[in-house]
Amino acid sequence: MKKIVVFGGGTGISCLLSGLKLFPIDVTAIVAVSDDGGSTGQLKREFDIPAVGDIGKVLISMANIDEDFKNLLSYRFTKESSLENHPVRNVMLTALIDLKGNLTDATKYMCKLLNVKGTILPLMEEKAELVGVGKHGKEYLGEESVSQNIKNIRKLYYDRAVNISDEIIQKIEEADLILLSSGSLYTSILPHLIIPEIGKAISGSHAPIMYVSNLVTQPGETDDYTVSDHLKTLNKHLAPRKVDVVLANNAKIDSKIVEKYSLLEQKKLVTLDKDKIEEYKARLIEDKIVAVENGTIRHNAMKTAYLILSYLMEGE
Repeated sequence: MKKIVVFGGGTGISCLLSGLKLFPIDVTAIVAVSDDGGSTGQLKREFDIPAVGDIGKVLISMANIDEDFKNLLSYRFTKESSLENHPVRNVMLTALIDLKGNLTDATKYMCKLLNVKGTILPLMEEKAELVGVGKHGKEYLGEESVSQNIKNIRKLYYDRAVNISDEIIQKIEEADLILLSSGSLYTSILPHLIIPEIGKAISGSHAPIMYVSNLVTQPGETDDYTVSDHLKTLNKHLAPRKVDVVLANNAKIDSKIVEKYSLLEQKKLVTLDKDKIEEYKARLIEDKIVAVENGTIRHNAMKTAYLILSYLMEGE
C-alpha cells in the first residue's frame, strides 16, 4: 500500500484528508500545533498545553463515525460560562492530555475511538509559539501576530527548542509521497518546514513533494500571491529540495461568489501562472478541483484526492 505523509493545519488539511481517507492508501497527517487564537489559544494558555484545535479538526475529517457523533464533537458551547466558545473535541483532547500524559497519545486514543484509518501526529509535544522577525529586527510573538504582520516578516522560528518524535521522522523516510496541503502558507505549512529535523528528513527522502495549491489568498498573509508565489516561498524553505509537483485548479468560479469574497473577506482567487511554474521546473497537474458549497469556495475533496492517487500510481 502506498504511503503518503501530509503536512498542514486547519481547514486546508482537513478538507484534503476527508477525500484521501476514501482511497486505499496509508495516510499520515502531521499537524501544526502552534495556533494561539480562539478556543485553542485559551486552552493552550490555561492548561499549558500545545494547541489542540487543528488536531481536533483533522480527527473529525478522518473519522469513520455517524453524523450524530460528529455533531457532538463539533458542538460549541454558546451560553455564557467558562466553556463558552469551546468545541467538545477541544475539551476532550485537553482532558486526554492530562490522562495520557501528552498530545500524541491523546490523539492516538481519539483515533481508536473515532475509527480513524491512518495516522494523525501532532508536530510537537511542546507548547511553543511561532515568532516572526521583521526586516528591522522587530519580533512578532504568536501565530495570530505573525499572520497579521507577515508582510513585514523576514524569518520564522519557534520561541523554544522543539523535539520531533522518531515516529514522524520514520514516517517521512518511508513515504512514497510528501504532500504539502492547501491552507495558511505561513502559519500552517511553514511551521513544519522551519524545523531542522523535518528539513533534514525531507532532504534525505526519495519521495516526490507535491503542493496542493490554495484556491484563494489569505488576507495579510498571501495578498495577491499567485500559485508560483506560493511555490517560491515553499522552495525557499525546502532547500535543497523543491516542490516536484503542483496540483492546481483551472476552473472558473461564479463571478458573484468571487466578488463576495473580495468585498466581504478581502480574498482573491489565486492566479494560475503556468509560465512561472515551469520556470521552477515543477510539474503542473491542473483540473477542476474547486467546489462551491453554500457560497463557500472549497477544494473538491474527492476529485483532489483522486488526482493525487492517480499521480502516485503512475508507472504501476
